[in-house]
Amino acid sequence: MNRFIKELKEYPMEELNKIKASLKEKNIKIYDFGTGDPREPTPKFIIDALKNSIPEISQYPSVAGRKELRDAISVWFEKRFGVKLNPDKEIIPSAGSKEAIFHFPLVFIDEEEAKKRVIFGTPAYPVYERGTLFANGIPTPIKLKEEDKFLLRLDKVEKSILEETKIVWINYPHNPTGATADKSYLEDIYHICKEYNIILCSDECYTEIYFEEKPLSLLEIEKENVVVFHSLSKRSGMTGYRSGFIAGDEKIISEYKKQRANFGVASPDFIQLAAAKAWSDEEHVKERNQIFKAKRDIMIEFLDKIGLQYLYPKATFYIWIKSPSKDYVKNLIQNGIIVSIGENFCSSTEVKENICQSEYFRIALVPTIEECKEATKVWEKIHR
Repeated sequence: MNRFIKELKEYPMEELNKIKASLKEKNIKIYDFGTGDPREPTPKFIIDALKNSIPEISQYPSVAGRKELRDAISVWFEKRFGVKLNPDKEIIPSAGSKEAIFHFPLVFIDEEEAKKRVIFGTPAYPVYERGTLFANGIPTPIKLKEEDKFLLRLDKVEKSILEETKIVWINYPHNPTGATADKSYLEDIYHICKEYNIILCSDECYTEIYFEEKPLSLLEIEKENVVVFHSLSKRSGMTGYRSGFIAGDEKIISEYKKQRANFGVASPDFIQLAAAKAWSDEEHVKERNQIFKAKRDIMIEFLDKIGLQYLYPKATFYIWIKSPSKDYVKNLIQNGIIVSIGENFCSSTEVKENICQSEYFRIALVPTIEECKEATKVWEKIHR
């Protein structure tokens, strides 16, 4: 077995699935705020587009993806962020963002070179680290701190570390904290990466779930040495469709496209055609955001009522909550309120060094509005 697999802790969502199965056996009603997989239905026009696109003869999709999809992404990106992208040279469709993020270091990390570090913030989506490990890179987690508003601060990283760094990952709006980044922050981190010739990768999976000002794309700052990763999973309720894209620096995209033929292609053609329809419509995004906002407001009103501290979420469907005691989260889960413990977002480096400590836990606004209301009543009894 691959030694990296042996050393990794179990993927966090798999642990939650086991816990939920155990609770079901005990007939305990579950309110699942654990896995970030929204249950709002996929809009009907996307489903219809998918059905109408299923071919009589099924053939392999290409690495470059369908031109209709790349064109739709290009149009959307310019409307949304004011940035023109060449659909043939600066965009590659992907099977969601997870596989693209995982595979990216496989192309750009050379274990024989001195620059093989990959920096990412922690707590974090586990894939930044895991893709690095499989590429024989050196994962370099940087602790995100409340006093820094959970922003990855490269200006506080030693110069010697930056000189050895090939890739930096940022993710704003952020999973799991919900933190957002303003233009000055993006400019600062870009200029540091440019100084040290680092590829700056931005996971922008949550830019389209927001309740106040619209989140920015890193490509609004610059294209050179920048790559962004987007997905329809959360934006359009298409988690199971596996459709996203990578965009940015033409040279990087060209090299990535060339190597992706070894391990990945775009989604099936009929999904790509449905995805093109999804990127071409904003009304369903507004409707989904209204639902997420309603759920957010229910939960933050409740958290204020019982006196728990949390990071106010301007975007994403996550709330990062400070736990009042060691056993608090355990009691919630045992009584059917499923949440994700902060330790689930620690890196394996932190686990090995026994410094995987987190006083926070995450809730994902996945239950329906009515289920959120019900859950607060159960939660309040546990809290007492």
